[in-house]
Amino acid sequence: MEQQHSTAAQVIIAIIPIVGIVMGSVVVFFYLLWDHKRNTLLIQAGQYSKPRFDLLTFSLLTGLLLGSVGIALTIFLVIAVGTGFGLLGGIIPLSMGIGLLAFYGIKRGYRDS
Repeated sequence: MEQQHSTAAQVIIAIIPIVGIVMGSVVVFFYLLWDHKRNTLLIQAGQYSKPRFDLLTFSLLTGLLLGSVGIALTIFLVIAVGTGFGLLGGIIPLSMGIGLLAFYGIKRGYRDS
């Protein structure tokens, strides 16, 4: 037995993702605005210090996460779909993770020597 969806229900279902994207954009906008104002006030007060970004730790964490997700997706897609273009959904994050881990290893090797 087929269910007939009303036009109002279809409109509401179509509007929900739009409202979510708009609300998320508003939250991001106000975060960036308030962070800019905070940094401006800190600079005016002479208390601003540049945040330190640790590239090695970031590349290690991101490489491990992408590598593990890529391995899991690749194994799942090989079992579920077999070989084909669908397998790229697992190979792409796997290769990105391997690349970031290689960067971590190379950069760490230069730093230690």
